[in-house]
Amino acid sequence: VGDYGSGTIFFSNCNLRCVFCQNWPIAHEGRGQRLDVEDLADVMLRMQQIGCHNVNLVTPTHVMPQILQATRLAAQHGLRIPLCYNTGGYDALEAIELLDGVVDIYLPDLKFMDADEAERYMGAPDYPETAMAAIEEMHRQVGELVTDARDIALRGLMVRHLVMPNHVANTRAFVHWVAETLTPSTYVNIMSQYRVEHRAFEHPDIARAITTQEYLEAMDWADEAGLTNHDARSLMQRELFRRRG
Repeated sequence: VGDYGSGTIFFSNCNLRCVFCQNWPIAHEGRGQRLDVEDLADVMLRMQQIGCHNVNLVTPTHVMPQILQATRLAAQHGLRIPLCYNTGGYDALEAIELLDGVVDIYLPDLKFMDADEAERYMGAPDYPETAMAAIEEMHRQVGELVTDARDIALRGLMVRHLVMPNHVANTRAFVHWVAETLTPSTYVNIMSQYRVEHRAFEHPDIARAITTQEYLEAMDWADEAGLTNHDARSLMQRELFRRRG
């Protein structure tokens, strides 16, 4: 992100139990160090001081009260850079409503569109409806992505979706939902970096990497849905797969 990067803070633990989690030592085993609210506010201010373009809160849902306290304290001491809420998408609508006017950039995943798949691979059958409601509220609050002259995000919504083997994530439904429920110009990142991690090897349908064809199909579906604002890495990956295929 820009010249000085995103000021990323990973929070230990997670409110999802993805069997394919790529950060499982942090998300499932709780590795990390304990900080109080004042310490967290100091970290935010130090990131601004060294030139980070934003404060990027990763997996923040389960510690939102503490984050709000720290953000208020940091703002009182001069925090001015954008606040990015980087979430797996499993956020209660009421919780996201509390962030109106606090968060500048929302960066949610929309991992699954089908309740059965969400239960099988995350233990959360209500994930699709919960995440979609939360993302609609995020979009209402901050709108589409706004960047500065250097193409650094200032405000808005960016939605991620990980392409998975055997279409278990239902990417086609994802892209059509974004186009029809949000807008075709919503910033989306259709990601290709699925790998067999954590307990994914226990599930035959996801116990391999995605194929070239699976990713190209996903991007074709995005075109079919009319999506126009792709993350540059998605476009580069499509071109790479086309050359390889």
